[in-house]
Amino acid sequence: MSSRRSYLIRRVLHGLMALFIIATLLFFLFRLGLPDPTAALITEGLSPEERERIRASFGLDRPIWEQYFLYLANILQGDFGYSFHYRAPVADIIWERLGNTMVLMLPAILLAYAVGVPLGAWLSWRRGSRTDTTGIFVGLMFRSAPMFWTGMIAILVFGIALGWLPTSGMRTLPYEATGFFDKIFTLDFLHHLILPALVVALYYLGSPLLIMRNTMLEVYGEDFIEMARAKGLPERRILYAHAARNALLPVVTQLAVTVGLAAGGQVVVEVVFSWPGLGREILNSVRTSDFPLAQASFLVMAAFVVTLNLLVDILYTLLDPRVSFK
Repeated sequence: MSSRRSYLIRRVLHGLMALFIIATLLFFLFRLGLPDPTAALITEGLSPEERERIRASFGLDRPIWEQYFLYLANILQGDFGYSFHYRAPVADIIWERLGNTMVLMLPAILLAYAVGVPLGAWLSWRRGSRTDTTGIFVGLMFRSAPMFWTGMIAILVFGIALGWLPTSGMRTLPYEATGFFDKIFTLDFLHHLILPALVVALYYLGSPLLIMRNTMLEVYGEDFIEMARAKGLPERRILYAHAARNALLPVVTQLAVTVGLAAGGQVVVEVVFSWPGLGREILNSVRTSDFPLAQASFLVMAAFVVTLNLLVDILYTLLDPRVSFK
């Protein structure tokens, strides 16, 4: 128990250090690497005194080191500042957009892995066959195809030609919703979700499929697989009960990274389908030099990745007894 506790403490400290470094880099990148963010707020004809008053309202008249320490102190309190573009708290904007992104990305990723993992294991069993070749080709095709191209084809076929599915937005306008859950727990939302979620799922399908297939082929040569065959166990049981469990480790790692990056959304999909998610918001914030919103969005993405990597390290010990807390 003590080794597990010390391991968790070390991993949490490493994660916090990583987030501190990322937060520092984001601060100086957006402060020093971008043009004056208040330029979009300052119209022609304003006097220098009025310009300075606008900068002072956002705290940009203070020394850079003072802005930095104030930035870190506010982050610890969950305060990401005030958006230049929306004139609203950044935290409120991010949580709303993040919720919109996750209700799109999570079902799509889970669908991709729910299909890709068992399909990859089955293809490894049929290695060298025409079925195996076809499965690899399909996985690589959707992974290699530009997502905007897949999205546009899906819109043309299912949205315009057949008219089965809506092509943009989360709900049919106009609509009334008093909260986030009122907005998503409707048939209209599910109707809008199908097409973008399917495009995202097809894009991610190739990763679990190919990783699982290739890892399974390596596991087949292990001694415990030969021992299971010597015991007379059915091939299907050896495939899923013995080989698949040991082949899941790289898949779990890839899943954690994918879900972590999904917090930032898929910018292309959100733009093509006019989905009001965090990915599209990041693009808009960089375009408008709204660095409080942009740097907070990137920091949230980093926090997702760091947290999920910690969970994966813990899950490793459950999937593979050879892995220990050290």
